[in-house]
Amino acid sequence: MSKRRSGRAAVTGIGVVAPNGLSTDAYWKSVSEGLGVLDLITREGCEHLPLRVAGEVRSFDPAALVEDRFLVQTDRFSHFAMAAAALALDDAGLGGEPADPYSVGVVTAAGSGGGEFGQRELQKLWGQGSKFVGPYQSIAWFYAASTGQISIRGGLKGPCGVVASDEAGGLDSLAHAARAVRRGTDVMVVGAAEAPLAPYSMVCQLGYPELSTLDDPDRAYRPFTEKACGFVPAEGGALLVVEDEDRARERGVPVRGVVAGHAATFTGTSRWAESREGLAHAITGALDEAGVAPEEIDVVFADALGVPEADRAEALAIADALGAHGTRVPVTAPKTGFGRAYCGAPVLDTVAALLAMEHGLVPPTPNVFDVCHDLDLVTSHARPAELRTALVLSRGLMGSNAALVVRRGDDSAR
Repeated sequence: MSKRRSGRAAVTGIGVVAPNGLSTDAYWKSVSEGLGVLDLITREGCEHLPLRVAGEVRSFDPAALVEDRFLVQTDRFSHFAMAAAALALDDAGLGGEPADPYSVGVVTAAGSGGGEFGQRELQKLWGQGSKFVGPYQSIAWFYAASTGQISIRGGLKGPCGVVASDEAGGLDSLAHAARAVRRGTDVMVVGAAEAPLAPYSMVCQLGYPELSTLDDPDRAYRPFTEKACGFVPAEGGALLVVEDEDRARERGVPVRGVVAGHAATFTGTSRWAESREGLAHAITGALDEAGVAPEEIDVVFADALGVPEADRAEALAIADALGAHGTRVPVTAPKTGFGRAYCGAPVLDTVAALLAMEHGLVPPTPNVFDVCHDLDLVTSHARPAELRTALVLSRGLMGSNAALVVRRGDDSAR
């Protein structure tokens, strides 16, 4: 096989495990139709907590998707990641162990780690004693667990890592993977999946003033409106396969999109007014790296925190970075229908952006109608559009900001 390199990082595989779908097709159907799946939390041990509504991944059977030897040493967030990685590799035509294990790497982002596994083992410690704590407690909770287990399970020995940079780490991981491909790695498996709905994890989240505690699923998460009252958390996420575009074409597989540009900034914990400047700077940096003019952006997938000050800052940042085009370009936030999955959220947004470009359709923002910012927010129904370039935005609760530009793949190989 030729070693010719395009320098373009192509997405060739997508795997999704989300509250609104356990496959890419199911996810897109729900997103494109603007379906809302937010509901009252059903997880055992959470009944007494003030956090009432979330996006749960239901009907997910890890035992049917992950081998027993991995199940016993991993948390739910890694089960999601391993399942999504397998789906992505199959989608890219790369299922099974690679011929050259050092040619394939893994990078994931994580925000909450393995809270469910950690809680269970800590309960054993305090209830039964240290001898009852399993040996995998030392690794299952760790942020890098998903990267390690995907690598071990698939025999992937290329460059591996984990990004811990807030929710924005989901986009940062994609940039990390794209740069690894440009440096010569054949394939990177990349993305994020979270499982923040165990009681211990939920108690930790209650310290976030941005968290919505309304008990009405239709009203709990309504960014860019006067009734905005915070965000609703979710579990799940997505993994992608990224490889050099020339290599993908030589393999004869579809290029589903190209990771074209990325930039990141930091503006500090809950300093939402300051995030305007930081996010605008990240957008400008991503456009510069992609070689894209502001007017070339066809759709924006917003961070959409649901906090009035943060929403205002995001709307202004889009206008600052895109100029007059910023008030005309279609903006959407599909996550209002299924929740904000921390590091998994911007990766799911990136998947939605890639699929939107494939299908020529801007998905709507569920549960949002009375927009109070100067944005062309797509609501109620999907909007047909010719889409070649998308901008995905993300901000973390601890102050990280990131912007990612993705471009449509040439579907001639399909």
